Amino acid sequence: MKGLVTIMLCELYIENLAVIEKTSIQLGTGLNVFTGETGAGKSIVIDAINVVLGQRTSKEIVRYNTSKATITAIFTDISKSAFEKLKEYGYEQDYLDEQQLLITREISADQKSVARIMGKPVTVAILREIGTELINIHGQHDNQVLLAPERHIDILDKYGDYTSLLEQYHACFKQVVLIKREMKKISVNEQEKAQRIDLLTYQIDEISSASLKSGEDVKLEAKQNEIKNKTKIIEGLQAAYQALSGLDDEGGAVELCQTATQSFEEITEVYEPANVIYTKLEGLSAELEEVAADIANQLDEFDFNQNTIDAIETRLDEIHKLKRKYGDSIDEILSYAEECKQELESLELSDQRLAELSKQGTIEYQRLLELANEITKQREIASKRFIQSVTSELQFLDMPNVSLEVKQDHVKPNAKGQDAIEFLISTNKGEPPKPIAKIASGGELSRIMLAIKNTLADKDEIQTLIFDEIDTGVSGRAAQKIGLKLSQAAKNRQVIAVTHSAQIAALGDHHFLIQKESRDDRTFTDVTKLDYNGRIHEVARIMSTDKITDLMLKNAEEMIIRK
Repeated sequence: MKGLVTIMLCELYIENLAVIEKTSIQLGTGLNVFTGETGAGKSIVIDAINVVLGQRTSKEIVRYNTSKATITAIFTDISKSAFEKLKEYGYEQDYLDEQQLLITREISADQKSVARIMGKPVTVAILREIGTELINIHGQHDNQVLLAPERHIDILDKYGDYTSLLEQYHACFKQVVLIKREMKKISVNEQEKAQRIDLLTYQIDEISSASLKSGEDVKLEAKQNEIKNKTKIIEGLQAAYQALSGLDDEGGAVELCQTATQSFEEITEVYEPANVIYTKLEGLSAELEEVAADIANQLDEFDFNQNTIDAIETRLDEIHKLKRKYGDSIDEILSYAEECKQELESLELSDQRLAELSKQGTIEYQRLLELANEITKQREIASKRFIQSVTSELQFLDMPNVSLEVKQDHVKPNAKGQDAIEFLISTNKGEPPKPIAKIASGGELSRIMLAIKNTLADKDEIQTLIFDEIDTGVSGRAAQKIGLKLSQAAKNRQVIAVTHSAQIAALGDHHFLIQKESRDDRTFTDVTKLDYNGRIHEVARIMSTDKITDLMLKNAEEMIIRK
């Protein structure tokens, strides 16, 4: 990269865009002119460039009965600002490898859009950003900028040499806005403030008095489940023990077994078979006593405390109530409490903070006014030079009696300073300057805009300029002057002009003819680069009202040679 060099759109490939089936346009340095009969589709070329640079479009631009439109643009000699934009999005190495920038965009019939830079996908938003560093397109709608006084300040600021001052002002203005916003937030109604303090204090106290610990609820719930399981075990052991040992007013299995054993013992002497049953009952009675004793020992091992259960349930109930108010977990509750403390502290210290902000705001606003005053002075200086430059350009463009004035009114400081700027103009000698919208015709607007663009030319790194029918509303001598200005601008940059003026077409370094014809019930638009003879015939055609005569051809050739 070697600083500022020429940006050039060297090739434009269009396929299935509106009435263009397929064409490749090889553009050159200097002045490239496009001409053609009315309705031939001259604007389609400009539309294609807009599309490939990321402008909004619709599926209607896709050629009928085709699936998609494709536009590819190839640029060489990228400027430093364009390269920095490529670098920002990671495309700089691809450009350095190829020494040219390839941009492609496809629009499907279903309105889907695909864009690529150097073959890699890119969003349309990024493409649009990069596109603004490559080409400056001036169409008829751009004249509307002149009819909107609020846009005039941007034109003057672009011309002026106080960019750094504007940047300082914008930063200061942003700071003032932020301070005012914070002060407004703090300066709430005193009654609302008191109510808010009471609520925050209550919520903080309620959460603080609970002495919550992170994860406490999880541990308590686990303990609760454990106790529930113990309760179930104890109930089973108690039932088994009671079945064996009995209750206070009735005996259990042990006592009944002992009674049965005694009954058999009494009859063993008189009933021999009773000995076998007696022996079994005696052993069973001993085993039941042993089992009952084991159960009693197990019951003694369980430390069952109802108070512990009650305490756990009470604590969990307290935590669940807090969860319903302040969060789904203890951590969220504690976090909410911390936010409340910070807000409470802010409210309690708001008077102090408000005083600090007021002091800071006064300092920043004073600095803002100082910067605004300096910008006002710089705009006054720039206005004088701007008027001289634009007036000189307009006089050359066949507006010799033009008088330009920059109206500068003082307003309340805003994002652009403390000035309201409006360009006033008079096109007739002796008439006082008035707003452009009330004075200028369509042709005059085109020349005023061209004069302004020429005045701003040295302030702009963009070296490829496109003018879409800037000669609208002018002819003859005025058109000749516009052509000379375009040719002059093309000495150190690439200029592309769509025109219906023979005077401008004759001054072109490269001339392209846009023609529309019908074949097989379809409409086709072709773009052809004209040779010398082709240029003569096309310039003569533009001049003619009926048919091309030898005299017209001779005049056309003289116009081209005179270039």
